[in-house]
Amino acid sequence: MVTTHYRMSVEYDGGEFAGWQIQPGERTVQGELEAALASLLGEPVRVQAAGRTDAGVHASAQVVCFRTPRETDCDTVRRAINALVGKDLAVRRVDIVDDSFDPRRSASRRSYEYRIWNDRVRSPFWLRYAWHVATPLRLDEMQDAAAHLVGEHDFTSFRAAGCDALHPVRRIFASTLSREDGPLLVYRVSATAFLRHMVRNIVGTLVEVGRGRRSAQSITELIEARDRNLAGATAPAHGLCLTEVSYADRR
Repeated sequence: MVTTHYRMSVEYDGGEFAGWQIQPGERTVQGELEAALASLLGEPVRVQAAGRTDAGVHASAQVVCFRTPRETDCDTVRRAINALVGKDLAVRRVDIVDDSFDPRRSASRRSYEYRIWNDRVRSPFWLRYAWHVATPLRLDEMQDAAAHLVGEHDFTSFRAAGCDALHPVRRIFASTLSREDGPLLVYRVSATAFLRHMVRNIVGTLVEVGRGRRSAQSITELIEARDRNLAGATAPAHGLCLTEVSYADRR
């Protein structure tokens, strides 16, 4: 059967979702998109994403694909889905891609941002999108520590229990931390792929560096130790956002 292969750029606020992947009795991003597509196309549709985000994690550029025997105008698909899903989920763009395109396997890199609100007083504005850390953080030490993560390493020390990745080796292309606006700190990281909770475990460790509980240079020792028990606590999910998935065609 000949099918049309669609690619969508999807944005969502993860606060009210139990993650990307379908779970019985839970509201998920995958479940909501598949329900909308079934309503639009009149048949069950399975969608695939570039990566599975956990409960509470946001995305501004998730890539999602689906196939259907029915060829429908891309703009019609976009408008119809957006009319059927909740206001915390939106399809930004739809296009038709080659049948060989795979949103996960075809990706060359993925990028995330993690936001920290570093101030004694919480921010109602950033409450859903940044981790409130009230104690002062040493930004320069955290920046130094973040730089030690660049390169190809075994990231077992930052791998969550239950991670189903075949191996723990990943290549990080960029790992930076900056002060964006007053108390707002933003950690940006891009890699070939990530292990489960890898970014959140890195951020939890960087915050320990910022608090003076470990040195920036200890990050190298931590990578070499390959022991999750030696790294910092897992940072809260709501500060994390998937911001880009890159492909060879650069679209």
